Amino acid sequence: MLCLAVFVLTFSVSFSQEEITDSLKTLNEVTVRAFEQNRKSGSTTSNVRILTVSNGDRTNKTSLVNGFNTVAGVRMEERSPGSYRINIRGSSLRSPFGVRNVKVYWNNIPVTDPGGNTYFNQFALNNFSSIEIFKGPAGSLYGAGTGGLVLMNTMDRWQPGAGIEYMTGSYGLQNIFASASFGKGENKNHFTYAHNESDGYRVQTAMRRDNISWTSQLKSSERQQLTASLLFTDMYYQTPGALTLTENEANPKAARPGGGGFPSAAAINAAIYQKTIMAGFSNNYHITSSFRNSTSLYGAFAQIKNSAIRNYERRNEPHFGGRSSFIYNTKLNTAELQLVAGGEFQQGYFNTQVSKNRNGNPDTLQTNDDVSYSTYSIFVQGDININDKWIATTGVSVNKSKVGFKRLSVYPVTSQKRTYQNELAPRFSLLRKFGSEFSLLATVSAGFSPPTVAELLPSTGVISTDLEAEKGVNYEMTARYHLRHLKLYFEATGFYFKLKDALVQRRDLSGADYFTNAGDVKQKGVELHADYTYSTAGKLIDNFIIQADYTYNHFRYGSFVKGTSDFSGKEVPSVPSNTLSLTGDITFENGIYVSNTFYLSSKIWLNDANTFFAKAYHILGSRIGWKKTVAKKYRINLYAGADNLLDEVYSLGNDINAAANRFYNAAPRRNYFAGIALQWIKAAGN
Repeated sequence: MLCLAVFVLTFSVSFSQEEITDSLKTLNEVTVRAFEQNRKSGSTTSNVRILTVSNGDRTNKTSLVNGFNTVAGVRMEERSPGSYRINIRGSSLRSPFGVRNVKVYWNNIPVTDPGGNTYFNQFALNNFSSIEIFKGPAGSLYGAGTGGLVLMNTMDRWQPGAGIEYMTGSYGLQNIFASASFGKGENKNHFTYAHNESDGYRVQTAMRRDNISWTSQLKSSERQQLTASLLFTDMYYQTPGALTLTENEANPKAARPGGGGFPSAAAINAAIYQKTIMAGFSNNYHITSSFRNSTSLYGAFAQIKNSAIRNYERRNEPHFGGRSSFIYNTKLNTAELQLVAGGEFQQGYFNTQVSKNRNGNPDTLQTNDDVSYSTYSIFVQGDININDKWIATTGVSVNKSKVGFKRLSVYPVTSQKRTYQNELAPRFSLLRKFGSEFSLLATVSAGFSPPTVAELLPSTGVISTDLEAEKGVNYEMTARYHLRHLKLYFEATGFYFKLKDALVQRRDLSGADYFTNAGDVKQKGVELHADYTYSTAGKLIDNFIIQADYTYNHFRYGSFVKGTSDFSGKEVPSVPSNTLSLTGDITFENGIYVSNTFYLSSKIWLNDANTFFAKAYHILGSRIGWKKTVAKKYRINLYAGADNLLDEVYSLGNDINAAANRFYNAAPRRNYFAGIALQWIKAAGN
């Protein structure tokens, strides 16, 4: 009750590419691009939620954790600053670090590499204007994967001008954001720079990230539009290691101590040095008025150095690929028909070297592996809209992945190969609209997800080509109710996803991770969303937005016996049974605004045996600020805020199935921030 009493709601306006009027749209009025539908959310046959640049972060703009956690069924975790995981309906089972089993695109360019890993931490808050999050298997159009889909777009709300923002806060927080948009309607350019720096809450959790992006959109004719994108990130973040329950209760700020023949995290400067660059273009060509082609080509390179307690790892990961879709639209009497066909291909040539770690530097070489990973998907989809009452979508893809290892550190050189092929990923969705307010959506989909390179070659150094691909079938039903005259929107989804050969992560005594296939996992859940928008321009309250998202997860192992241990029927670790997100934004006529965010998570089991858990927690964050527009082209935004106002001691990203029961990574206690943003908007005709 105290939390609800404190919950005064607001609209946090971020001076960037987005206008206030766009932010006042309810979920049902936003255009969704996923599955090539380009319709308002209420008329799509996909379960998609959209984050914008104004609500992608609710606190200090260092990460997207708070924004992602406002979406029912989605959970983003932060083990330490710079180390993130995205859990969509339970997919963090496979992610000791990084993002796996979630396909991510940026401006139609695949960010997920052919080996299945996504360096999501390379993105800064100003690299996008909108993010579409799709929950469930998306393989019918986006290749292998069972966890979900994330589409990030940059140029949705382009407006010529420039802006700069500075923020400081607790634990040495320093954020700088700069952007410039220039050009005209036929040739748009957008340039961003971001610097994020923090000393961290725990020992050995300092982080620094420098990020540059450039996006250019050229409309060469009425038929053709070309978009080119470039993203470069140079970052460094320390990794403190997880603590036991006793260590966490004694001093949650501590890094992992030495013991058992292994040094402490601080002694070997446990940290990750990461450089990533990605460049590509997307061409949209209208062959006729009803037939068009969308083609993307890209190249990317990642260089990773990981000073870990167990060893020192160096990875070079170049990869390239492309995607092409042909889209045909026509009318059949009162029906609208769309056909989509195309394919996607990716190829990676990786090298991983693992050495002994001597005081944070590489020593004697232990293993040296060349990894070749190729993957392709061929897909077709049909979509029919009958009188805007019945809308059906049917799609299927054929997928193949091939991986090869060469261990160069032994003589003679040894090779291992594995092919995961010809896996069908179908999807069928049917939407029935009852008037303009109520609709029902039913979906049946299947997907498969082969092991990633990080799972086939984990930090133990043992090549694990015996791992099987995950396979699963998903059933879900969604009800949408939109009271337009009251500006109220409700959405409820129930789903059942049965996953076979689920990949589960474990850790040995040294902290190295390895993976195994579980027998099967039964994932049942309910996701509820509601939002209310109130706008009265010219009165005391300019606008007022409330949003609530609730998730109930009932995830259980089916038949899962590993050695002498029987985990059948146990709750799946890493997934809270209940989460609740409440957000509220209010802006007053005089420019003052307040933004509050409340997040609740029930306890989380930390191992397959369900003998250890992270306790439930409640997080309350708040931001208050003042914004002013001068001469219709200059904007100023002053703000200050706090996160974890209830001063909870909790773990935001746990190590699952860790040896020696080292599960806990404490999140920051109560912390504060303040900032200023300045923006110049180029007037029309100048």
